[in-house]
Amino acid sequence: MRIRTLTGAVAAVLVLAGPVAGGQAVAVRTADSAAPSGETRVLTYDTGRAGEFASAVDRGAAIWNDSVDAVELRPAASGEAADIRIVADDGWPRAVPGGLGSGTVYFGREAVADGHSTVRIAAHELGHVLGLPDRKPGPCSELMSGASAGPSCRSARPDAAERAEVEEKFARAPAGMSM
Repeated sequence: MRIRTLTGAVAAVLVLAGPVAGGQAVAVRTADSAAPSGETRVLTYDTGRAGEFASAVDRGAAIWNDSVDAVELRPAASGEAADIRIVADDGWPRAVPGGLGSGTVYFGREAVADGHSTVRIAAHELGHVLGLPDRKPGPCSELMSGASAGPSCRSARPDAAERAEVEEKFARAPAGMSM
C-alpha cells in the first residue's frame, strides 16, 4: 500500500505546475498532506542467521509492506543493529517479541518438513512482532490462524481485521517510540 509516495509525487507536481494566483503558486492539499495519520515506522530485520529461509522472510516482509501503511519492514544494512532477528532452527516456528516492532523470529524447520508454506510462516511470525496474537483454530484466510489452517494453506496475506489491528497498534504507539 505504498500509495503515499505516489500521492506525494502527484501533489508536488500539482504545486509546481499550478494553479497560480496573483503570480504565486497555490499549494494544493491532498488527503495525504491535509490530515497525516502518522509516520510510517521503519523496522529493520536481519536474515543473517535465517539460512535457507532468507528469501521467504523477504517475501513475508514484502507482503506486510503491501498490506499496511503504518509499518515498513526493510532488511538491515550491513553492521546495522536490526529490530527483528531471524534465526533458522530445527524446532517449530515461533516469535519472541521484545516489544512492539522488535524481537526474534525462530524459523523452525519442523513446520516446513510437515509441508507448511515458508512464506506463510514468515508472514505469520512477523505478524507476532507487529503485535498480533495467534488465533487458533482458524481458517486459512486468517494469517494468524497459523498451522491450525493445515499444511495445504498457502495464504500468506493478513486479512482486513489483521491489517487494521496492526495499523491501530502502530498509530497508538508514541511518536519517536524506540523500536
